Amino acid sequence: MVQHPVAEANDQSPFGTLSPSEFYAKHQVTHNSEYITNSRGLKLFTQWWTPLPPTKTIGCVAVVHGFTGESSWFVQLTSILFAEHGFVVCAIDHQGHGFSDGLDNLIYHIPDINPVVEDCMRYFKTFRETHAPNLPAFLYSESLGGAIALYITLRQRGAWDGLILNGAMCGISARFKPPWPLEHLLFVVAAVVPTWSVIPTRGSIPELSFKEEWKRKLGCASPRRVTMRPRAATAYEFMRVCKELQGRFEEVDVPLLVVHGGDDVVCDPASAKELYERAASADKTLKMYSGMWHQLIGEPEENVNLVFGDMVEWLQNRAERYKKDGDVARAAASDGGA
Repeated sequence: MVQHPVAEANDQSPFGTLSPSEFYAKHQVTHNSEYITNSRGLKLFTQWWTPLPPTKTIGCVAVVHGFTGESSWFVQLTSILFAEHGFVVCAIDHQGHGFSDGLDNLIYHIPDINPVVEDCMRYFKTFRETHAPNLPAFLYSESLGGAIALYITLRQRGAWDGLILNGAMCGISARFKPPWPLEHLLFVVAAVVPTWSVIPTRGSIPELSFKEEWKRKLGCASPRRVTMRPRAATAYEFMRVCKELQGRFEEVDVPLLVVHGGDDVVCDPASAKELYERAASADKTLKMYSGMWHQLIGEPEENVNLVFGDMVEWLQNRAERYKKDGDVARAAASDGGA
């Protein structure tokens, strides 16, 4: 049974009573970080985790976090889990999130998803070329990150060996959308006051995402996170993105693992199931976890270990399949040259 590192956290620190360096050492991974500058002049924070010997590196995982999230805190713990099991893992903070600069110096402001997708593609390409040039590469995504990851695979066909969608934003739950009539007038508000951050929803994201209270407190304890409602232009863009992606589900052909809480009231479980059913992927798996909420890491320990154990197994199986296919190809080339 996989043991997720979140079990060692407390309501104030993802590392519990340990320092970050002590935590990494305990889990036998190394950690590094650096800032990069994107095409718009924004400084973006990136970081990565690498397994230490005797663990052999068998693949690369690029992590795409969600709205109001960051590559540190909870996402970092999942990255450590993947690294423990043989994957070099990289992540980037989107504009206005975590330690990255914000557009117009604003936090959580994404009026256009396309530059964020480009940031991810550019960084992941450079990282793979430098740290994992001959290894299978996978995308792991959460919430809004799922929509970003889908765009990445649609624009980089054949470049990825698999995609995990965790609570992906394939559709926004009707229980979380702005109430009528604002939902239908949002395009007007977005055009007139795009940075207005009081778009009403039916509850705050942390309250509706984390089932365990102490994990909700930990999520809000991050010094890089502020609890606020989406800005008008950002909310409108997210609704546009969902509609566009829903019209392109048949184009998704990457090996796919869809995991989703059955009681998610932030990102629509039905849309995730529809993506699975319509995707052209020959290799696709759906894991709908009954009774679980939006943040699967926010579940009780037994549920967390079940869900993330399924993810680790899926990644390892496909990394092993990649290795076998490569061995067969090399053997065939060798025989042909004899």
